[in-house]
Amino acid sequence: MTGKNLQTIAWGLSTLVAVVAIGAWGDFINWRFDKLNLYIIFPLLGMLAFSLMWVHYIIGALRRRYVVAKEQLQLYFDMTSALVLSLILLHPGLLVWQLWQDGMGLPPNSYKAYVGQTLYGFVLLGVIALVIFISYEFRRIERLKRYGTWLQYASDVAMLLIFVHGLKLGGTLQSTWFKWIWLFYGVTLLLAVGYSRWPKPTET
Repeated sequence: MTGKNLQTIAWGLSTLVAVVAIGAWGDFINWRFDKLNLYIIFPLLGMLAFSLMWVHYIIGALRRRYVVAKEQLQLYFDMTSALVLSLILLHPGLLVWQLWQDGMGLPPNSYKAYVGQTLYGFVLLGVIALVIFISYEFRRIERLKRYGTWLQYASDVAMLLIFVHGLKLGGTLQSTWFKWIWLFYGVTLLLAVGYSRWPKPTET
């Protein structure tokens, strides 16, 4: 497989997962766009972020399988990584803002008021993953380059945390066919991580 072919697959798969996420979200809200608010919009951003990051892992595994230089996919990774970073910041950011506007205060109390004490631990998984993803963005700093492998490992763990976070908290996953898609993402994510990291970490 050539770099050009893999780039086409990457853009095509990214478009597909975005359409699937939007379709599942639309089904969940019965396509009632007249009643949109931040509580309805913010889950879609999380679904899109995870879906696009899943594509990154799948393409990363394929790139290693077919020995395609990362430079040949640099534009794809740069553009979609910037989009993902925006989504993972907006996903909790919009919720925090709306909860504050509605008089529930700021986290962690606002989170507890929104999801309840029982599910609060799954919110924390998302918070931990967010911190890890933001830390991963600093891997290019000269002083932190030596920790690049460990930051990659941490990012792998963060993806698994987000998988569980979405599985337990995502309303769309509870009542639509998208739950099966999400489970497929989880299984294939594990396979991609295993292939990419074993028997030794792959340089990024």
